[in-house]
Amino acid sequence: MSNLKGKVAFVGIGEVPTGRHADKAAIYHAIKSAKMAIRDAGINKDEIDYVLPTASLYSPAFNTEMVTCRVVEELGLKNCKKNVQIFSGGSSSSNALLIASTLINQGMARYVLFVHTDRLGTGVNLQQGIDLFSTAGISAEWEVPFGQHYSSIAALATTRYQYETGCTDEEMSAVCVSNRKWAELNPNAFFRKPLTIEEVMSSKMLSTPLRAKQSNMLFDGGAAFVLTSAERARDVADRPVYLLGEGGVVTHFVYSQEKDITRYGWAEAGKTAFEQAGLTPKDIDVAEIYDSYPVYQIIGLEELGFCERGEAGKLFLNGDTWPGGKLPCTTNGGMLSQGHTGAGGAVALMVEAVRQLMGKAGERQVKDARFAVETATGGTYMDSQVTILGTEIP
Repeated sequence: MSNLKGKVAFVGIGEVPTGRHADKAAIYHAIKSAKMAIRDAGINKDEIDYVLPTASLYSPAFNTEMVTCRVVEELGLKNCKKNVQIFSGGSSSSNALLIASTLINQGMARYVLFVHTDRLGTGVNLQQGIDLFSTAGISAEWEVPFGQHYSSIAALATTRYQYETGCTDEEMSAVCVSNRKWAELNPNAFFRKPLTIEEVMSSKMLSTPLRAKQSNMLFDGGAAFVLTSAERARDVADRPVYLLGEGGVVTHFVYSQEKDITRYGWAEAGKTAFEQAGLTPKDIDVAEIYDSYPVYQIIGLEELGFCERGEAGKLFLNGDTWPGGKLPCTTNGGMLSQGHTGAGGAVALMVEAVRQLMGKAGERQVKDARFAVETATGGTYMDSQVTILGTEIP
């Protein structure tokens, strides 16, 4: 990765509002967000020569259409050489970024379009949604028969983390409040109504100790971004966002085989990313931390070195991660407030990191943001991916 530092840049982003859009097909969200990204990049669509769609979980039939070039045809791209699906669950955007960056750096692609879309809010019924997240990335031999589910997985991690650190229910609930503060300022977020710690803690218990308002909900959505070389980026974009560092660690498939369910590989992945970027956590202006459940946002901040173990909950409780705080965190509201769109949860975080650095975040814009860190993970938190972006190259 070290030879990619500062060699590739984001020049355009696009995103449609997260929600329940029963009147719109999934391809609508893909094409609209892709057109927004191309327009934002200020390029002609026919300059795109590589398309990387990621998976849509709601429909195998529609996903096959994405694999077999529907985006290319719908956009009318005349010079596209490749259409290749990149998918690793919630870490798809991170892996697509690295693959696209390599293609660009090797001269095999000029402009790469990455696009995600899904209809988990209206394209599946309740039981189908439950079944999906009771089997995807969960061992059919050793875990599915015992009722494993993503909520129970998060509950296990939360229970263990609280036991080891003394993190309180109030601190865990404060993560949801912090994310909601940001979502209130985000027109693409589904949940924009103010939220209090009391409301979180009085909501229905779903999977002890997790409550309803500490859990994400499934929605429809779509997002896209355009990448090119740093040289071309400086010619087309007012404020290109450069890839500075990337680290990744794969730790398990079967969750019950993970040796430490409160750490994973974040520290190692983060160390690699920061070393490549030539930065430290003190240099970071915005932290876009993966947040399918509150505990993972807390673990992410601690393992990346933003605070000592057991202290992240206090940052959320004290308002340090809120708008105006000293460590703006998950500034789109995350999956807990913008909404969970399958692989799009981390796509939205990456798009938000770029948006903040480009200075296009509107009411929630972090002043003078130069450097951002973004995390992603797939399946049952099987891998830890850390990406560092910046508007300048250290």
